[in-house]
Amino acid sequence: QVQLVESGGGLVQPGGSLRLACAASGSIVTINTMGWYRQVPGKQRELVADITRGGSTNYANSVKGRFTISRDNAKNTVHLQMNSLAPEDTAVYYCNAGVMVVGSYRYLQLWGQGTLVTVSS
Repeated sequence: QVQLVESGGGLVQPGGSLRLACAASGSIVTINTMGWYRQVPGKQRELVADITRGGSTNYANSVKGRFTISRDNAKNTVHLQMNSLAPEDTAVYYCNAGVMVVGSYRYLQLWGQGTLVTVSS
């Protein structure tokens, strides 16, 4: 069984920083794009940032210059460093990855369970 497990959410004051982590585990052959999405109640889940296996990154306009995504292909992990956090960054953050598992030649889109980030004074 392959799964993504996130960690690092919590409560932070405006202007503060948090670092989210996501680790993929199981019978994995390879992972292509990994990313972070976020969702607030009543709104659609939106892309925050993603990164290809080769390291190319893509960011939502709202987080450019404040958030940095990185990955470690050897460890099957992806991180999101979030700086200068604002109340509008409050959301549940989800890890996403395209994973090829042992015995398959297709990529499965997997989601983590989500981690809550609250930015408030």
